[in-house]
Amino acid sequence: MAFAIKINGTTHDVDVDGDTPLLWILRDVLGMTGTKFGCGMALCGACTVHVNGEPTRSCITPVDSIGNSEITTIEAIGKTPVGAKIQKAWLDREVVQCGYCQSGQIMSAAALLASKPHPTDADIDDVMSGNICRCGTYVRIREAIKQAASS
Repeated sequence: MAFAIKINGTTHDVDVDGDTPLLWILRDVLGMTGTKFGCGMALCGACTVHVNGEPTRSCITPVDSIGNSEITTIEAIGKTPVGAKIQKAWLDREVVQCGYCQSGQIMSAAALLASKPHPTDADIDDVMSGNICRCGTYVRIREAIKQAASS
């Protein structure tokens, strides 16, 4: 089937089955490899993108559920004011170790700050608990979110 999906402000025409997960369209069809495959079951957060500003696990989001929604990926989040603050804080706080989970972490953090510009520790814990970091950089992630919120 043919679908027209709007990603990072650009409409892309793709010919895939309706149940194809958005993750595979991004990575395999469109070559946008910033969004990562982690678990395939929406448990780890590595595949997080924004659908109409909401953090969404792309590994379980079928393309036929997207409709006219606006999708934002890690490739474009730095062009938003909140995304730019998050990315700067990530670098300042040296959050990244192996880096595999970081696109999903950044997408979740950006959605948090877009909805709650000054989150509490409980807010941060609640939103970020769905993103797993095997390297354990959680303390630096929290520091980076707080830095971005205060900038």
